[in-house]
Amino acid sequence: MKSLVLERQHELSLRDFPIEREEEHLGPRDLRIKLHTVGICGSDVHYYTHGRIGPFVVTAPMILGHEASGTVIEIGSEVATLKVGDRVCMEPGIPDPNSKATRLGMYNVDPAVRFWATPPIHGILRPTCVHPEAFTFKLPDNVGFAEAAMVEPLAVGVHAATKARIRPGDIAVVLGAGPIGLVTALSALAAGCARVYVADLATKKLEIAESLAPAIVGIDAGKQSIAERVKADTDGWGCDVVFEATGSPKAAARVFEPLAPGGCVVMIGGQPDPISYDAGAAMIREARVENIFRYAHVFPRCVAMLASGTIDVKPLITRTFSFADSVEAFDIAASAPAVDVKMQIELPQ
Repeated sequence: MKSLVLERQHELSLRDFPIEREEEHLGPRDLRIKLHTVGICGSDVHYYTHGRIGPFVVTAPMILGHEASGTVIEIGSEVATLKVGDRVCMEPGIPDPNSKATRLGMYNVDPAVRFWATPPIHGILRPTCVHPEAFTFKLPDNVGFAEAAMVEPLAVGVHAATKARIRPGDIAVVLGAGPIGLVTALSALAAGCARVYVADLATKKLEIAESLAPAIVGIDAGKQSIAERVKADTDGWGCDVVFEATGSPKAAARVFEPLAPGGCVVMIGGQPDPISYDAGAAMIREARVENIFRYAHVFPRCVAMLASGTIDVKPLITRTFSFADSVEAFDIAASAPAVDVKMQIELPQ
């Protein structure tokens, strides 16, 4: 089937690609899904530009894409909760059901998890895929395909907010106004934060952040000290939660500066190398530090919040491309235009 294939670093092609028979086999609890919308994630772009993310290295042609929505076109003999014609979104990581991590409820950190578009597992920028019923979620009528393809990045923000243990009225700081930073800000507000500061160097992204909710306050980190601004607004106390969503060692090294005593730091952004950690700054605050890896158990919550209007991700979708223009879409995404947050690709229907 025609797919968007990362042939090797810096080389993409849209071509017929042979999918292995076992990957397309429909098991009794599987669904065959016709893809509709697929988001371009920073990890997809990173594989394109760098050929690797940490230990995951592209050594053979690989189909990209893991943020997806579509329509069920075939069901296995034991599928009970979905039917042909249902509109769905899909959680892209499939763990080993017998692993210790899965049995403990931490299936996202299962070393054997098979995650779309993470070498050597193929992604879903292709017409159809087969996926387990257990990791496929029906969409309410008022949630469109584009919003549904945002559930995957939104799940990262909701998982981060859950790890932070936000209490009503908390003040949060999000470092980074990219897609993950912005869904984290929305998730923090949905969890009960009274105010969320979003810090970045890109003026346009800060404007987008502030347009999402009156309780979101942008901070231009190139012109203003994040810690000074937050402390000035909190009588010198600081914020309750800091979310690090840049993946920048420089930003990560200063995560404790705006944090109040007893506060929490949640590390979201992936760091390719070991980073500086100010143990003294953490200690004098008795700071709690949480780390997240993707997400677990939050897709149904995300779908429910989109349906109720608690979270609106539509303003984050800034550009949509046809499947035929996928290579161009990735070239544009790799240039990191300041005016764009989330780019998506629509497949032929």
